[in-house]
Amino acid sequence: MTDRRTPEEADLNALDITDAEAAEINSISHPLLVDAAPDANDDLVQIDATTDGRVFVTINRPAKKNAFDAATIAALREAFETLHGADNVRIVFVRGAGGTFSAGADLSWMRDAADWSESDNREDAMGLARMLKALHDIPALTVALVEGAAMGGGAGIVAACDMAVAIEGSRFAFSEVKLGLIPATIAPYVIEAVGARRARQLFLTANIFDADYAAHAGLIDMVLPEGSMDEFISMLSDSLTANAPGAMGEAKRLVNDVAGHKLDNGLIEDTARRIARARVSEEGQEGVRAFLDKRKPRWAE
Repeated sequence: MTDRRTPEEADLNALDITDAEAAEINSISHPLLVDAAPDANDDLVQIDATTDGRVFVTINRPAKKNAFDAATIAALREAFETLHGADNVRIVFVRGAGGTFSAGADLSWMRDAADWSESDNREDAMGLARMLKALHDIPALTVALVEGAAMGGGAGIVAACDMAVAIEGSRFAFSEVKLGLIPATIAPYVIEAVGARRARQLFLTANIFDADYAAHAGLIDMVLPEGSMDEFISMLSDSLTANAPGAMGEAKRLVNDVAGHKLDNGLIEDTARRIARARVSEEGQEGVRAFLDKRKPRWAE
């Protein structure tokens, strides 16, 4: 990782567009996105799966720098909810097509939303909130693969994943306050990722910051050299083949349920029940027996 530094307004634009367009797009982090629609366009979000338990969810609006609109949000939510019941999935990679993760909210869509009532906006905001919760609740390990830029709601998706990596030179921003708005629906995930104090700094300065600073802040886990994303995907995926998919989901649920919980008798009893249930489960029985027999468990063959 290169030397860390405080983000400045003068940082280079993350998007390969004109300065004027960049100023407008980089300021977008509008959290108000519509509820899942029955006519979600599958072409806007692509899902690809491999036989070894990998799934790729790709935001597919490269001409718009993968900016969100109503149909994209609906398609993302549908994709994430589908993965809640997927068997034998160990890892879900979330990425953007065409070299940019996401520029945030679509400009044309925002112009339409500007005339909505408070009631309409409140209902609309639940769309992004439900999509992020659907991502957060996927049992498998979720990993954001950031290239180019992750702005506003796009950075919110990064925060909602279990881990995230970015190619060096990637840019991030939470710029809602520049529009007189606040990063409301993404806030729970950003605060969980970076902590309350850092979130205040990022939200109130609204500056663009680079991948090194994102790693320093805790928004991402690693900065990768240009051209190394495929190698990282293979390395991480291969490292998970020994892990039982069901146990991974239960371990993730354990973290979500225990985090922030008071350490009392109720929590102690709950954790004891969980490990007891795991020991008598099909995976638990197979895993322990395989270890004692010095062979691979069935899911690792």
